[in-house]
Amino acid sequence: MPKASEIKKNTAVNFNDQTYIVRDIERSVPQGRSGGSLYRMRMYEVVSNNKIDQTFKDSDMLELADLTRVPVMFSYIDGEEYVFMNTEDYTPYNLNKDVIEDDLLFINDTTEGIQVVIVDDAPVALDLPTHVELEIVETDPSIKGGSATSRTKPAILSTGLTVSVPEHISTGDTIKVHVEERKFLGRADSK
Repeated sequence: MPKASEIKKNTAVNFNDQTYIVRDIERSVPQGRSGGSLYRMRMYEVVSNNKIDQTFKDSDMLELADLTRVPVMFSYIDGEEYVFMNTEDYTPYNLNKDVIEDDLLFINDTTEGIQVVIVDDAPVALDLPTHVELEIVETDPSIKGGSATSRTKPAILSTGLTVSVPEHISTGDTIKVHVEERKFLGRADSK
């Protein structure tokens, strides 16, 4: 059983006899406390999708739930449902837009390394790779010699995500973006 400080986003935990997916974690260090951090976790119950916010001390032990991760690729949108196809046996998995809204900023038709998290035979979340490659659809013109400076400019990507990029990057470039930090990592390898 891991400590609260070891829990990551999209982890399934058993809490109060129910299974929850951890969607967001905020770490805080209260003043005047000797040592311990607090972890405020926003969790969604996998069956009803009810949200709870729970705070744990860094040393609190949490029980991991049984979950399966299945490699998938984005297939199509059906109303409010996003359909992902198992890359091995082509089983479709439907996830509601509200559940994966933040993840959609990193997914396009060519995104690889996506996994669906399955708890009790039901798809409950997506697990994204550490970085994805996305195309820049709008940014200021590139500045020749801009790579010598550390100045950045905003760039809007094909999914709607905005990140800061170096001045020498231009519209139409495909870049690598770190998913967790939402940061520019570099140009994508040309294929």
